[in-house]
Amino acid sequence: MTQTIAITRAISPRFAECELTHIQRMPIDLDLARAQHRAYEQALQALGVEVIQLPEEPAFPDSVFVEDTAVVLDEVALLTRPGADSRKGEVDLIASVLSSYRRLLRIEAPGTVDGGDVLQLGKHIYVGLTTRSNREAIAQMQAALAPYGYTVSGVPVRGCLHLKSAITQASDDTLLINPAWVERSLFPGWKFIEVDPDEPAAANIVRVPGGAIFPAHFPKTGARLEAAGIRLTLVPATEVTKAEGAVTCCSLIFRK
Repeated sequence: MTQTIAITRAISPRFAECELTHIQRMPIDLDLARAQHRAYEQALQALGVEVIQLPEEPAFPDSVFVEDTAVVLDEVALLTRPGADSRKGEVDLIASVLSSYRRLLRIEAPGTVDGGDVLQLGKHIYVGLTTRSNREAIAQMQAALAPYGYTVSGVPVRGCLHLKSAITQASDDTLLINPAWVERSLFPGWKFIEVDPDEPAAANIVRVPGGAIFPAHFPKTGARLEAAGIRLTLVPATEVTKAEGAVTCCSLIFRK
Protein backbone atom coordinates (compact mmCIF):
# COMPACT_ATOMS: atom_id res chain seq x y z
CA MET A 1 0.00 0.00 0.00
CA THR A 2 1.29 3.47 -0.85
CA GLN A 3 2.08 5.56 2.22
CA THR A 4 0.54 9.03 2.50
CA ILE A 5 2.82 11.71 3.94
CA ALA A 6 1.91 15.08 5.44
CA ILE A 7 4.53 17.74 6.03
CA THR A 8 3.56 20.15 8.79
CA ARG A 9 5.32 23.03 10.54
CA ALA A 10 4.95 24.21 14.12
CA ILE A 11 3.20 27.50 14.87
CA SER A 12 5.53 30.51 14.71
CA PRO A 13 5.85 32.57 17.91
CA ARG A 14 4.91 35.54 15.68
CA PHE A 15 1.74 33.87 14.39
CA ALA A 16 -0.38 36.82 15.54
CA GLU A 17 1.48 39.01 13.00
CA CYS A 18 0.12 36.92 10.09
CA GLU A 19 -0.86 38.45 6.76
CA LEU A 20 -4.58 39.29 6.42
CA THR A 21 -6.46 40.32 3.27
CA HIS A 22 -10.22 39.82 3.59
CA ILE A 23 -10.85 39.63 7.34
CA GLN A 24 -10.22 41.92 10.29
CA ARG A 25 -7.47 41.09 12.76
CA MET A 26 -8.63 39.32 15.92
CA PRO A 27 -6.60 38.30 18.97
CA ILE A 28 -4.96 34.91 18.49
CA ASP A 29 -4.31 32.69 21.49
CA LEU A 30 -0.84 31.30 20.72
CA ASP A 31 -1.01 28.46 23.24
CA LEU A 32 -4.43 27.44 21.95
CA ALA A 33 -3.19 27.64 18.36
CA ARG A 34 -0.34 25.29 19.18
CA ALA A 35 -2.64 22.85 20.98
CA GLN A 36 -5.05 22.87 18.04
CA HIS A 37 -2.21 22.28 15.60
CA ARG A 38 -1.04 19.27 17.61
CA ALA A 39 -4.60 17.92 17.52
CA TYR A 40 -4.58 18.38 13.74
CA GLU A 41 -1.34 16.41 13.40
CA GLN A 42 -2.71 13.69 15.68
CA ALA A 43 -5.85 13.47 13.54
CA LEU A 44 -3.73 12.94 10.43
CA GLN A 45 -1.75 10.22 12.19
CA ALA A 46 -4.95 8.52 13.38
CA LEU A 47 -6.07 8.36 9.74
CA GLY A 48 -2.90 6.53 8.78
CA VAL A 49 -0.85 9.47 7.51
CA GLU A 50 2.88 9.70 8.24
CA VAL A 51 3.42 13.21 9.61
CA ILE A 52 6.77 14.95 9.16
CA GLN A 53 6.81 17.74 11.73
CA LEU A 54 9.07 20.68 10.92
CA PRO A 55 10.19 23.16 13.61
CA GLU A 56 8.74 26.61 14.09
CA GLU A 57 10.20 29.48 12.08
CA PRO A 58 10.15 32.70 14.16
CA ALA A 59 11.07 34.81 11.11
CA PHE A 60 7.91 33.78 9.24
CA PRO A 61 4.57 34.41 11.03
CA ASP A 62 2.53 32.48 8.40
CA SER A 63 4.87 29.51 8.07
CA VAL A 64 2.44 27.01 9.65
CA PHE A 65 0.59 27.31 6.32
CA VAL A 66 3.03 25.03 4.49
CA GLU A 67 0.54 24.27 1.72
CA ASP A 68 1.30 27.66 0.17
CA THR A 69 4.97 26.84 -0.48
CA ALA A 70 4.61 23.96 -2.95
CA VAL A 71 2.32 21.87 -5.11
CA VAL A 72 3.29 18.21 -4.76
CA LEU A 73 2.18 15.90 -7.57
CA ASP A 74 2.94 12.22 -8.08
CA GLU A 75 5.68 13.05 -10.58
CA VAL A 76 7.26 16.31 -9.35
CA ALA A 77 6.98 19.06 -6.75
CA LEU A 78 6.42 22.61 -7.94
CA LEU A 79 7.86 25.22 -5.58
CA THR A 80 5.63 28.27 -5.51
CA ARG A 81 6.42 31.96 -5.33
CA PRO A 82 3.99 33.32 -2.70
CA GLY A 83 2.13 36.51 -3.44
CA ALA A 84 2.96 38.10 -0.09
CA ASP A 85 6.56 39.30 0.07
CA SER A 86 6.78 38.35 3.74
CA ARG A 87 6.31 34.68 2.77
CA LYS A 88 8.70 34.26 -0.15
CA GLY A 89 11.51 33.05 2.11
CA GLU A 90 9.42 30.09 3.27
CA VAL A 91 9.86 28.31 -0.06
CA ASP A 92 13.56 27.51 0.29
CA LEU A 93 12.87 26.10 3.75
CA ILE A 94 10.46 23.54 2.33
CA ALA A 95 12.57 22.78 -0.74
CA SER A 96 15.24 20.98 1.27
CA VAL A 97 12.60 18.64 2.69
CA LEU A 98 10.76 17.96 -0.57
CA SER A 99 13.97 17.25 -2.47
CA SER A 100 14.12 13.88 -0.71
CA TYR A 101 10.81 12.88 -2.31
CA ARG A 102 10.44 14.64 -5.66
CA ARG A 103 12.25 16.37 -8.47
CA LEU A 104 11.76 20.09 -7.86
CA LEU A 105 10.45 22.69 -10.30
CA ARG A 106 10.04 26.35 -9.40
CA ILE A 107 7.84 29.34 -10.26
CA GLU A 108 9.95 32.37 -11.15
CA ALA A 109 9.26 36.14 -11.12
CA PRO A 110 7.04 37.80 -12.17
CA GLY A 111 4.84 34.80 -11.47
CA THR A 112 3.24 34.52 -8.05
CA VAL A 113 1.13 31.67 -6.73
CA ASP A 114 0.13 30.35 -3.31
CA GLY A 115 -0.50 26.65 -2.92
CA GLY A 116 -3.84 27.53 -1.35
CA ASP A 117 -4.94 28.74 -4.78
CA VAL A 118 -4.17 25.39 -6.41
CA LEU A 119 -6.85 22.70 -6.65
CA GLN A 120 -5.82 19.47 -8.37
CA LEU A 121 -8.69 17.39 -9.69
CA GLY A 122 -7.15 14.44 -11.46
CA LYS A 123 -4.99 15.66 -14.31
CA HIS A 124 -6.53 19.15 -14.35
CA ILE A 125 -5.23 21.85 -12.06
CA TYR A 126 -7.32 24.90 -11.23
CA VAL A 127 -5.55 28.02 -9.99
CA GLY A 128 -7.41 30.83 -8.26
CA LEU A 129 -6.92 34.28 -9.73
CA THR A 130 -6.54 36.19 -6.48
CA THR A 131 -4.37 38.85 -4.87
CA ARG A 132 -1.78 36.09 -4.29
CA SER A 133 -1.72 34.26 -7.65
CA ASN A 134 -1.42 35.62 -11.19
CA ARG A 135 -1.68 34.54 -14.83
CA GLU A 136 2.10 34.52 -15.31
CA ALA A 137 2.38 31.76 -12.73
CA ILE A 138 -0.41 29.83 -14.46
CA ALA A 139 1.47 30.04 -17.77
CA GLN A 140 4.64 28.77 -16.09
CA MET A 141 2.74 25.93 -14.44
CA GLN A 142 1.18 24.86 -17.72
CA ALA A 143 4.58 24.81 -19.44
CA ALA A 144 6.24 22.93 -16.58
CA LEU A 145 3.51 20.35 -16.02
CA ALA A 146 2.30 19.65 -19.57
CA PRO A 147 5.03 17.00 -20.08
CA TYR A 148 3.41 15.05 -17.23
CA GLY A 149 -0.05 15.21 -18.78
CA TYR A 150 -1.51 18.06 -16.71
CA THR A 151 -3.60 20.98 -17.90
CA VAL A 152 -3.81 24.21 -15.91
CA SER A 153 -6.47 26.93 -15.96
CA GLY A 154 -7.23 30.07 -14.00
CA VAL A 155 -10.42 30.44 -11.96
CA PRO A 156 -11.87 33.80 -10.88
CA VAL A 157 -12.36 34.00 -7.10
CA ARG A 158 -14.13 36.73 -5.17
CA GLY A 159 -14.51 37.60 -1.52
CA CYS A 160 -11.89 35.25 -0.07
CA LEU A 161 -8.14 34.75 0.11
CA HIS A 162 -7.61 31.55 -1.90
CA LEU A 163 -9.42 29.23 -4.28
CA LYS A 164 -9.39 26.54 -1.62
CA SER A 165 -11.13 28.95 0.74
CA ALA A 166 -14.03 28.61 -1.70
CA ILE A 167 -13.88 25.00 -2.93
CA THR A 168 -12.14 21.71 -2.09
CA GLN A 169 -12.63 18.05 -2.99
CA ALA A 170 -14.78 16.23 -0.43
CA SER A 171 -15.03 12.78 -2.07
CA ASP A 172 -14.29 10.96 -5.33
CA ASP A 173 -17.09 12.75 -7.17
CA THR A 174 -18.07 15.68 -4.93
CA LEU A 175 -16.75 19.17 -4.24
CA LEU A 176 -17.48 21.27 -1.16
CA ILE A 177 -18.21 24.80 -2.34
CA ASN A 178 -19.18 28.30 -1.28
CA PRO A 179 -20.99 29.42 -4.47
CA ALA A 180 -20.77 33.07 -3.38
CA TRP A 181 -16.98 32.92 -3.81
CA VAL A 182 -16.52 30.77 -6.93
CA GLU A 183 -18.80 29.67 -9.77
CA ARG A 184 -19.76 26.00 -9.74
CA SER A 185 -20.14 26.02 -13.54
CA LEU A 186 -16.34 26.20 -13.78
CA PHE A 187 -16.13 22.62 -12.48
CA PRO A 188 -18.18 20.52 -14.91
CA GLY A 189 -18.95 16.89 -14.16
CA TRP A 190 -18.79 17.21 -10.38
CA LYS A 191 -21.43 16.95 -7.69
CA PHE A 192 -21.53 19.70 -5.07
CA ILE A 193 -22.21 20.17 -1.39
CA GLU A 194 -22.76 23.82 -0.53
CA VAL A 195 -21.59 25.28 2.75
CA ASP A 196 -24.28 26.42 5.15
CA PRO A 197 -24.92 30.14 4.56
CA ASP A 198 -24.07 30.83 8.20
CA GLU A 199 -20.60 29.29 7.67
CA PRO A 200 -19.13 30.94 4.56
CA ALA A 201 -15.54 29.90 5.39
CA ALA A 202 -16.43 26.20 5.70
CA ALA A 203 -15.59 25.08 2.14
CA ASN A 204 -12.21 23.67 3.14
CA ILE A 205 -11.74 19.97 3.95
CA VAL A 206 -8.67 17.73 4.06
CA ARG A 207 -9.18 14.45 2.23
CA VAL A 208 -6.81 11.54 2.90
CA PRO A 209 -7.19 7.79 2.21
CA GLY A 210 -8.38 7.09 5.76
CA GLY A 211 -11.11 9.73 5.84
CA ALA A 212 -11.43 13.52 5.99
CA ILE A 213 -10.48 16.25 8.45
CA PHE A 214 -12.88 19.14 8.98
CA PRO A 215 -13.10 22.06 11.44
CA ALA A 216 -15.33 21.41 14.43
CA HIS A 217 -16.52 25.03 14.51
CA PHE A 218 -18.53 24.61 11.29
CA PRO A 219 -21.16 22.12 12.55
CA LYS A 220 -23.91 22.97 10.05
CA THR A 221 -21.72 22.32 7.05
CA GLY A 222 -20.27 19.28 8.80
CA ALA A 223 -23.77 17.87 9.10
CA ARG A 224 -24.28 18.32 5.35
CA LEU A 225 -21.07 16.43 4.64
CA GLU A 226 -21.97 13.58 6.97
CA ALA A 227 -25.45 13.36 5.47
CA ALA A 228 -23.73 12.78 2.13
CA GLY A 229 -21.85 9.83 3.63
CA ILE A 230 -18.50 11.57 4.16
CA ARG A 231 -16.84 10.35 7.34
CA LEU A 232 -15.34 13.29 9.20
CA THR A 233 -12.65 13.61 11.80
CA LEU A 234 -13.41 16.91 13.50
CA VAL A 235 -10.57 19.11 14.73
CA PRO A 236 -10.46 22.44 16.57
CA ALA A 237 -9.28 25.13 14.16
CA THR A 238 -10.52 28.47 15.45
CA GLU A 239 -7.10 30.10 15.66
CA VAL A 240 -5.94 29.30 12.11
CA THR A 241 -9.31 30.62 10.91
CA LYS A 242 -8.47 33.94 12.61
CA ALA A 243 -5.27 33.96 10.54
CA GLU A 244 -7.31 33.56 7.33
CA GLY A 245 -6.18 29.95 7.15
CA ALA A 246 -7.94 26.61 6.97
CA VAL A 247 -7.26 22.93 7.50
CA THR A 248 -5.72 22.23 4.07
CA CYS A 249 -3.30 25.12 4.60
CA CYS A 250 -1.54 23.38 7.48
CA SER A 251 -0.05 20.43 5.62
CA LEU A 252 1.50 19.34 2.36
CA ILE A 253 -0.02 15.92 1.65
CA PHE A 254 1.29 13.52 -0.99
CA ARG A 255 1.93 9.88 -1.71
CA LYS A 256 5.38 8.58 -0.91
